[in-house]
Amino acid sequence: MIEIFHTVSHECSRITTQRYSTSFSSAIKLLHRDIQGPIYDIYGFVRFADEIVDTFHDFDKETLLANFKKDAYDAIEQGISLNPILQSFQITVNRYNIDLALVEAFFRSMEFDLNKANYDALGYAEYIYGSAEVVGLMCLYVFCDGNQIEYEKLKPAAQSLGAAFQKVNFLRDVKADYQQLNRVYFPGVDFNSFTHEMKESIVADIENDFHLAYQGILKLPLTARFGVYLAYKYYLSLFKKIKAVKPQRIMEERIRIPNYQKAWVAAKVVIRTQLNML
Repeated sequence: MIEIFHTVSHECSRITTQRYSTSFSSAIKLLHRDIQGPIYDIYGFVRFADEIVDTFHDFDKETLLANFKKDAYDAIEQGISLNPILQSFQITVNRYNIDLALVEAFFRSMEFDLNKANYDALGYAEYIYGSAEVVGLMCLYVFCDGNQIEYEKLKPAAQSLGAAFQKVNFLRDVKADYQQLNRVYFPGVDFNSFTHEMKESIVADIENDFHLAYQGILKLPLTARFGVYLAYKYYLSLFKKIKAVKPQRIMEERIRIPNYQKAWVAAKVVIRTQLNML
């Protein structure tokens, strides 16, 4: 009856995704049903690790993360875990032969969040790769389903999409990251005097990531294309809103997309899905 345990584990990852991110949950629903579960599994895993470093302030976060990391590797090696999030993740990692170097890079970035507050250009690039680009690459393993040639072709665009999402998150969360967690991800930026020029430099970098990512989305397998496109459109909408506000407002509040606007974005993508056009 281990199939019941597998089902419960996958359900835990799905519920985790739905509770933490309505946007990603909506996007996943536009993926082909065969690959929705594995993407929930990946999101649930990265979300739990991120929660450790971002919210468990009353606990020993370093020990919690070290234990979670060890348990993750044990689960992947042994093919079993009593932690349902890790159980569903190891199933997906082993099924799609996801490169463990991606998992290691992810944990390295999570470990940075425990100790680092500021980043130079090299550290920033490494953090973006490990915290976001590798998540896109894990998903790409699922989308390509063993087609290594297709994976290598789409790899740069998948990294650009993950980078764009993360950099938008950084801009959106400046108030919390800087004022509450004392983190400054963008190299060379002083948030005590965050200028229009500083913001425009960040914006230009993100615009380039979005452009490169879109070219890759057009080449994704149809089973994945429209779900990824919806996530892209959600983040692009948020980015455009952040781009339009003054630097001081970013320091004062978390910029959001209201639910009605998210629904409008989703409706337009659904129509495009039905017409098979982007």
